[in-house]
Amino acid sequence: MDPSLDRDAFLDHDPATELSSNRTSMSLERTRMSADRTLMSTVRTALSLIGFGFTISQAFRQLHKVDPAAISDEAARNFGLALVLLGILVLMMGIASHALFDHEITSRRGRLYAMGLLRREIRYHATPTFIAAILLLLIGLAAAGGIVFRLRFFT
Repeated sequence: MDPSLDRDAFLDHDPATELSSNRTSMSLERTRMSADRTLMSTVRTALSLIGFGFTISQAFRQLHKVDPAAISDEAARNFGLALVLLGILVLMMGIASHALFDHEITSRRGRLYAMGLLRREIRYHATPTFIAAILLLLIGLAAAGGIVFRLRFFT
């Protein structure tokens, strides 16, 4: 071992432990980023469902105003609402899954830090993806509310 290395700079005065700690820490970071990518995929799917459902509802509503015999206004709105609600359900499941996984990875990191296997403890905060997912959920609920409101009070 190189005498110029400061052994106090290593965990347990062991370069191998330090290297293992760094690998574990980076592995946890990669796992967390992977969970974020999974949530982004869920957001993308939910956004497609919500957007498509709302568009179908509005497009057929306008078509029904022009030619009431062309299509049943209620059937199109119900189908659009079903897609919006499916998007909301997918998003809620993705958010819940992400939050539970984030809690687990934070707990695991805390346990490893408490055992002295990681150099520092990191507190994770809400990622931009998680915040965007929450905002999309609110938008989806507003879209569903708009469809239901029109369905019940303007027919």
